[in-house]
Amino acid sequence: MGTKTISIMDDVYDKLIALKTPGESFSEQLRKLTSAKSELMNLAGSWKITEKEANKIKKEIKGSEDTRIKEIITRFKE
Repeated sequence: MGTKTISIMDDVYDKLIALKTPGESFSEQLRKLTSAKSELMNLAGSWKITEKEANKIKKEIKGSEDTRIKEIITRFKE
C-alpha cells in the first residue's frame, strides 16, 4: 500500500490531533472519519456547546462517565 503527502491548514491539523486517540495514526483517524458507518463519538466536538448544555447532555446519558467526551469538550473550548 502506497503513501501520499497532503497539505492541510493548521486549524484542521489541530482538530485531527484533538480527535486522535493515543497510538492512532492519521491514516487510521481519517479512515474512521470518512467511513460510511461512523460512530457517534466521531462527531463529538464538531459543534460548539456551552458548559451548561454539556452538563445537561451528560445528565441525560444515564451512567455515562466517558472521559473521552470530557477530553474532547475541553480541547474544543481552548
